[in-house]
Parts: sequence; C-alpha cells; structure tokens
Amino acid sequence: MLFNSFAFLIFFPLICFLYWTIRAIGREKSLTLRNALLLIGSYYFYMCWQPKYALLLLLSTVVTYGAALVIDRCKSQGKKKFCLGSGIALNLLILFFYKYYGFVTDTIASIMSLLGISMNIPGLDLLLPVGISFYIFQALGYSIDVYRGDVKPEKNFFTYALFVSFFPQLVAGPIERSTNLLKQFKEDHSFNYDFAMSGFKLMLWGYFMKLCLADQAALYVDRVFNSLDSHEGYSTLVASFMFTLQIYGDFAGYTFIAIGCARILGFSLHDNFRRPYFAVSITDFWRRWHISLSTWLRDYVYFSLGGSRTTKRKTYRNLLITFGISGLWHGANWTYILWGFLHGIILCIERAMGYNKKEWQSMRKATHIVVTLLIVNLAWVLFRADSISDAYKAFTQMVSPSGTSLIDIKVAVSSIGIVTGIVFVKEFIEEFYPNALKKYENRLATNYLWPLFLLLCIGCFGVFEGGQFIYFQF
Repeated sequence: MLFNSFAFLIFFPLICFLYWTIRAIGREKSLTLRNALLLIGSYYFYMCWQPKYALLLLLSTVVTYGAALVIDRCKSQGKKKFCLGSGIALNLLILFFYKYYGFVTDTIASIMSLLGISMNIPGLDLLLPVGISFYIFQALGYSIDVYRGDVKPEKNFFTYALFVSFFPQLVAGPIERSTNLLKQFKEDHSFNYDFAMSGFKLMLWGYFMKLCLADQAALYVDRVFNSLDSHEGYSTLVASFMFTLQIYGDFAGYTFIAIGCARILGFSLHDNFRRPYFAVSITDFWRRWHISLSTWLRDYVYFSLGGSRTTKRKTYRNLLITFGISGLWHGANWTYILWGFLHGIILCIERAMGYNKKEWQSMRKATHIVVTLLIVNLAWVLFRADSISDAYKAFTQMVSPSGTSLIDIKVAVSSIGIVTGIVFVKEFIEEFYPNALKKYENRLATNYLWPLFLLLCIGCFGVFEGGQFIYFQF
C-alpha cells in the first residue's frame, strides 16, 4: 500500500479512528487491544504488495526475537557471540537470496567469461520484497543492542513484532532503535491535539515534497535517463539537478509522512533528514541525510571495526568499508557500490584535511554549501544510472553540453521552479533563522493558513500518477 494511494486515505483514518476509540473506552486491556490493532494493520499494510512476503517479515522477527532471549540467558560470552552471529547470519542469508544472489552470480559469470571459462549458474526468479533492507536492519539493531546490554530483551512477542513491523516506517524508514520505539508500545498514549496537529502538518509537507517536487522532477529525469542516447548536453546536466531534487523530495517526503502518521497515533520517530542540501561538507551531509541509516552504520559497523580510535590508515579503511556497505545496502548494482565508495573516499579526504572539525565563516560557508551540493549532485548520477556505462555516458554528455533545445529545459525548470522555491525558502529559514519560526508556532498562519496553502499547492502542482517511492526498492 502506497502513502500516495486512495487505499491509504481510507486505511489510515480508519486505523486512527479505531485506535483512539479503543483508548477512549478506557478498559483495562485497551493498550493490548490497541497494539493488536496496530500489529494487524501493519501486516495488512505490508501484505497489500505481496502477501507471501509477510512470511519473511515474520521469519526475521522470530529469529531476532529468539536470538535476543537466548543471548540474555547465556552466561558465557562465547555463547552470546554465537547466538548473535547466528541471528545476524540467518537474516543476512535472507537478504542475500532475495536481493544479492542474482548480482553475485552474474558478476562471477562475467569474471569467468573474461577468463575464457563458460559458466551456467542457475538463477532465482525472485521478486525483491519491499522494504526488506529496512526491517532487517531494524531487527538486527535490536539483537545487537541486547547483546551489548543497551536494552533488555522484549518478552512479549507481539509487542516486539509490532516494533519490527510498525506500518508508518516499515518499508522505507526511519530505521528505528529499540531504545526509542519499542518502549513506546508499552506506554498508555493519550490524544494530544497539538502533537497530532504537528503530525498532520508534517504529513502535508511530505505529500507536497513527494507529489509536487519529486514526481514533477521525475517526469523530466525519467525521460532523459531512460533514453540517454536520445539526449545530450544541457538536457543531461539539467536531468542530474532534477534528480537531486527528486531523490530528496521522494525520500524525505516519505519520512515526513511516516513521522506525521506516527505522531497522530501518539508515537515519536527519529528525524531522518535535517536540510541535507545546506551541508558544508560531505561529512556534514551524512549527518543530515538518511540519518537513521548513517547512524546505524556508524554504531554497528564503523565502531565495531574500531572507528577513529585507531591509526589514521585503519580509520580510512573503516570509513571505506562502512560506506561500501552503505552503497551495497542501497542495491545490487555496481553503480550503488561505486556511489558508496565515492562518498567514503571524499570523507577520508575531508578527515585528512580537517574539514570535519572546522567552523566556516558566512561567506566561506556559502561557498562550501555550493561545492558540497555540486559533489552530491554528481554522485547522484551514479545512483540514478542503470549501469556504469550509462553513468559514464551521462558524465561525458554533461562535460560537453551541446545540441539540446533550450525550450525543453525552460519547460522542465518552470514546472517545478515555484515548488523548489517554496522548499528552499522554508528550509533556509529553518537553517539560519530557527528562532523566528518559534514565535509563530501557534499563530493562525502556521496552524491553518500554512496547511491550506500546502493543500492548494498539491492541488495545483501535484502529480498523482507518480507511483511508488524510490526507496521502496531498497
């Protein structure tokens, strides 16, 4: 089920109505009933794509739930490590067969072919389960937290199952931590109008980002990247900037809708984006972009490898491994892996030059924002291209712009220019004048006129046939 579908516009209000009605009854077991409602609703939400793949979600839940209980009971550190390793291995095995098997076998076959050896490796015709990387990483994070002693294992299986499958963030994050979300399912939430209203406004902003920014930009991006041989020069260059807008509007839009949904139900999810295109370096960018993944990789991969508490050489190695995994997490394609390593290399360079510790003056800061945005934009070409050869073709076209009608560019830019301006102004104020917004938090303009303005913009600029969110494929 898509957030931007008619089915969700029926599903979510119905869940909210039943959830708060059960709460209003005030019975002794209302918390259990509400959690049961959310668990059933979450599995229904997921099964709307492919019902049989809910079994994979359940399997990952059972494995990590059981592993955590066994880890807690083990006295020997060696046994604890074995249980944790077994749980991680089983989950990664699921991820491998459904996401990476074809990529690995094709790569091996290509290498053998270059060596003059013909190999016929049987393939697996498997549809990639939506959101599999998100919920597996969330479940693995819980297991590691129990192993480290950061949380106690959850004894109630259904409460833990709800933590793994909570529908607002199930298929595209944020990747939640057990230290934040799991305990909230044990709390007796009461309806808070201001909290729910903030969630509603976040949802509207998310829909604006998705329908007006991302899906508008996608009309031009898909037209160019799906037929690079038919486009060249300025057209490809514009498409790269359009994708920079699309990927942000699409993924951040999903996150805002997810956080907003959770707030209306009384839950708090972690922020996943913090104005990433105002970053002053790639290091700063990863403190602002997909925060739940970058902090997950930092805490469970980078720190486990030794982090920066080692020699410079090993620190750089740890950064490259971590961002190589980040690229591979995004997809079974060499373009994603190179995209991850590219970010890792730049992070190593910034660390060597001390960029990650410097404070920038206003003019210098503006320069670094622009330079960082250009680097991020170029890296997104690798992320969007279907293959390394397509990425190379796009890069070569961008450095020698020619032969493109400026009319096409003007039409593309004018279609989302107003929307981009609205996003820029809002985030500029939030970034540089946050205190100015606090004065107007409960004013008429922010409580009523702003939501009405967003609804009007969605009606005027929204693309309602845009389809699923980009990060659903991860």
